Amino acid sequence: MHDRLTKSDIQKMEEEIEYRKLTLRHELLDDVKEARAHGDLSENFEYHAAKRAKNKNESRIRYLEGMIRTANIIEDDSADDEVGMNNLVTVRFEDDGSEETYKIVTSVRGNSLNNLITIESPLGKALLKHKVGDKVKVTVNDSVSYFVTIKKIENNKDDSDDQIRSY
Repeated sequence: MHDRLTKSDIQKMEEEIEYRKLTLRHELLDDVKEARAHGDLSENFEYHAAKRAKNKNESRIRYLEGMIRTANIIEDDSADDEVGMNNLVTVRFEDDGSEETYKIVTSVRGNSLNNLITIESPLGKALLKHKVGDKVKVTVNDSVSYFVTIKKIENNKDDSDDQIRSY
């Protein structure tokens, strides 16, 4: 895996693991016990659904623990005048003149529908370490690229609303 994660990402993942182990695990085990008590397990949909939910929780715990174990910890600080982790960046697309604002995040918090772009994405990778006014070439693949101009950078270290993505 070896995802690039910040200390904040690790902390959020550890909090989720703790919740899943200490709270959710016990609730799901109680659901399985209750459904088992209803009788014939071969035709007991509640039992199968409860087991599936319990197994999904255990799988998520293993997944998060694996990500933490294999993570490459990166710093989330940058100079005030350059694009870095958790910055809000407004860019102007040169081809049509439109403007968009994105937040630069790690891969586990990426969500393009909410304008959270990852440092591994073509746009995120291209914007890192650049400054306001820089014209940046974004290379999608060998045959597709485009230019953006950085219009504004806001330091936004508050990542409390960013969610760790479920896979």
